[in-house]
Amino acid sequence: MKIGLIGDSLTEGRPGVSFYKILKVKYPNEIFIYLGKPGETVKSLYNRLSKTTLDTDFDLIFLWIGVNDVYSKLLKVQAQPVSNNREEFKDYYKRIIEWIKAYSKKVIVVTPALVGEKMDSPSNMEIKELAKMIDLIASSYMDISVLDMQQIFSKHLANLACSDYISTNVMTIMKDALFVKKIPRIDKLSKERGLYFTLDGVHMNSKGAEIVADAYSSVIDLIVSNQTIAVQ
Repeated sequence: MKIGLIGDSLTEGRPGVSFYKILKVKYPNEIFIYLGKPGETVKSLYNRLSKTTLDTDFDLIFLWIGVNDVYSKLLKVQAQPVSNNREEFKDYYKRIIEWIKAYSKKVIVVTPALVGEKMDSPSNMEIKELAKMIDLIASSYMDISVLDMQQIFSKHLANLACSDYISTNVMTIMKDALFVKKIPRIDKLSKERGLYFTLDGVHMNSKGAEIVADAYSSVIDLIVSNQTIAVQ
């Protein structure tokens, strides 16, 4: 099976721990093509994809985008253009879906997960609204399914005393990406910051990456089993 992973730094797996590498180990016989790029927003991702051509034989493509449309507002420097309002976000998100649909038999849209581990923060309230919008967008397509990562992490964090730590200094984020690469070091720094599933409030530590990989795996396993039944 040929699987595409499209998104931002969470898909690239830097900074933090890569869920993509976990999937590659778990599914050695599947072909993974990943198109993750740090800092991507819905606008910048669409601009990048519109200049890209893929093979048209993907069995499955995951789209995970949207967190930087919230997170980048907290940063002093915005590397990519951010949607001016919900309607613009919706418009670009739909354009991305239409682009992806031309290349894959099945498309899964993944909601942004979190900006900070306090799920009742203003940023996470905004993430929750984007998740609802993405779910609504997906419902207008017969062949698009939703993986609600926001809800998954909300459940994991529900009964925990969460730190309000979020990396908002661009230099700190760059240092984490360049120098904090080994998983034990990532997890140690995450713990020092009082975080459970992320390195910096956004990017995954090993536990967070496992949660994401498990969520993606649940979709992959379902599609593989359906293909097996169809062949039989």
